[in-house]
Amino acid sequence: MTKVLALALIVVGTTFAASVTGVITDSACAKGDHKAMNMGNDAECTKACVNVHGAEYVLWDGKTTYTLSDQKTPEQFAAKRVTVTGTIDQKTNTIKVDSIVAAK
Repeated sequence: MTKVLALALIVVGTTFAASVTGVITDSACAKGDHKAMNMGNDAECTKACVNVHGAEYVLWDGKTTYTLSDQKTPEQFAAKRVTVTGTIDQKTNTIKVDSIVAAK
């Protein structure tokens, strides 16, 4: 019983609700640097990497790249600064997205 409880505490401790502000980019250019790709502006490159090259939309906050559970909504915010609200899994750096809005 003690082992099960300890494991449950560890699992619960790795996720938490939060809002993170950063730039929507793609997993191929995870830090938002698209210059080397020569595929147009940052938004065009981000969308092309996702739609043509199989990358995923991610959020780069300047320190950490977060994979986003929602892969549809971020397209409209490609290369833009946004605030993503949801639940963060620290082990996988994934945000289970509740909302994405343009940052103020």
